[in-house]
Amino acid sequence: MPSAPPIEHNNRVPVSGGGEQATIGKGLFVKGEINGSESLFVDGKVEGSISLPGNRVTVGRNGQVAASIIAREIVILGKVRGNISASDRVDIRAEGALTGDVTAARISIEDGAFFKGGIDIKKVDAKPGVAVPVTPEAPKTINL
Repeated sequence: MPSAPPIEHNNRVPVSGGGEQATIGKGLFVKGEINGSESLFVDGKVEGSISLPGNRVTVGRNGQVAASIIAREIVILGKVRGNISASDRVDIRAEGALTGDVTAARISIEDGAFFKGGIDIKKVDAKPGVAVPVTPEAPKTINL
């Protein structure tokens, strides 16, 4: 009986920035630290921490994340519980939910999104890569 050829599973898709994107599918659960140098799409469950400073982290509609997230850009369509920090922007879409504090240069919260936590907007200084925090506000609950 001939053996079947090995199955190749490529969980990388091109992203608009020219790089690649790894995927954690909806049937996967990851517990621990995720570090790397490419963008990440999470449609499964993640607990721990995600640190991808120069890349995008997208939490899909099925995604459930209980972790701190550090990335260049963070897009939330699923559920996130934990503090997040983006060097560029945070985008919470209409079906997304975030419970935790946000630190970012820009933030967008669509109508219908759920957000509970504090927001710290970092002004980008004249020197590239240097951010100056704006006076923090008290935590707010926003349910649009």
